[in-house]
Amino acid sequence: MADISRTKIKRFNNGAEKANGFDDGDGDDTKSEDCDVEVWDTLTKSFKQVQVVLDQNGELIQKVNENHQSKIPDNLVKNVGLIQEINGNISKVLEIYSDLSVNFSDIVRQRKRIGNGKADTAGLPCLL
Repeated sequence: MADISRTKIKRFNNGAEKANGFDDGDGDDTKSEDCDVEVWDTLTKSFKQVQVVLDQNGELIQKVNENHQSKIPDNLVKNVGLIQEINGNISKVLEIYSDLSVNFSDIVRQRKRIGNGKADTAGLPCLL
């Protein structure tokens, strides 16, 4: 069982290395390399999008705190709009993760249909 887990982790790490332009030199350049790149590109793109939105929320929250601490009525009124923007950004994050889930599932389904001759990977050659 431990050997299977190590194999899965090795394949996962190899995918990350190949997607980043590194190769472990084991000569295992199979069709899964394309999947590795596709999966890693999908993950990276989505996580970068999420990080941008979360960074925006961090700045908005800081502004809300500053406005709240100032106790200036106009600033407190501005907080309503800022909090609405924060809420909208949270919805964007949910949408990005939802899209990521769909995209990832599509890649897995595509790989299961195509198959690559590795029965032990259960249709996930790029991750397992």
